Amino acid sequence: MKFMVRIVSLVLSVIALQVSAQQVNQRIDASGATSITIENQQGEVVVTSWQQEVVELEGQISDEAKRFIFERQGNQIVVKVIMPNHNHWNNTHNSTLTLKVPHNLRLSFNGISSDISISDMEKSSAIKTVSGNINVNNLAELVDLSSVSGDIKSRGLSGKISISSVSGDIDDRASQGRINLSVISGHLVSHSQAEEVSVNSVSGEVSLTLAKVNELSITTVSGDADARLSLNDNGLLKVDSVSGDISIQFDNNVQASFKMRANAGGDLINRLTDDKVQEAKYGPSSKLYFNTGNGSATVKASTVSGDIKVSR
Repeated sequence: MKFMVRIVSLVLSVIALQVSAQQVNQRIDASGATSITIENQQGEVVVTSWQQEVVELEGQISDEAKRFIFERQGNQIVVKVIMPNHNHWNNTHNSTLTLKVPHNLRLSFNGISSDISISDMEKSSAIKTVSGNINVNNLAELVDLSSVSGDIKSRGLSGKISISSVSGDIDDRASQGRINLSVISGHLVSHSQAEEVSVNSVSGEVSLTLAKVNELSITTVSGDADARLSLNDNGLLKVDSVSGDISIQFDNNVQASFKMRANAGGDLINRLTDDKVQEAKYGPSSKLYFNTGNGSATVKASTVSGDIKVSR
């Protein structure tokens, strides 16, 4: 009797495993297709490119999924895991998808708690998730990455780039072109070759290591920011802070006109020349104006109560 019970239990376990683990292994002809759209609300998606005009998909679909779509719609490949309309899914059996896609497709991804990894795409990519992490390598053209609480890690991006997170961290390396970086409370680190850089932070800490920059804008409320860069002749550096401290270190013999202001007691620190801060006759404000070299570039910096330091 005990033996029969064990056999029945084993059979039921196998059946339960088969039900909870819906395996997929499919291919679609992508000849002439221009884009691929992927939606996965929970789990993990991994996308790599190849030279074949075929989309190949392997993985496992959540047992709670209402429907799974993998089809071609005109010039678009569509991959969707459709979940019930509630937010209390069982996390035991998430959807995990691995795709090989043609390198020249535009790609868009939407997720909630799904992690996403993408590598080596030549066309534009738009990737959005709520709490999932984003990990991308070698994306080009228009690149838009955004998450609410997930972390974002990028390597080797090029083109016009936008990376934003609310409370997640951003780690960007070896990007090129134009880049816009934005955090609310997360930490932001960028080692970029981009010539045009824009950074916005509320309370997050910012660390920038840049190359030869034509334009750099840093705006922060209470978060601190450190930047190291070479400012090109005729370049523009603009810094604004409320209470956060900002430190700018120049790698080159910067040739610029500096206009720095503190409005409510913040300190202006000059480590480039012997020029001194001028204190207002009335009130706590101060200013520091000076030139280095031929003054061809422009540096504008203002703060309410934070410190701003420039150095070499």
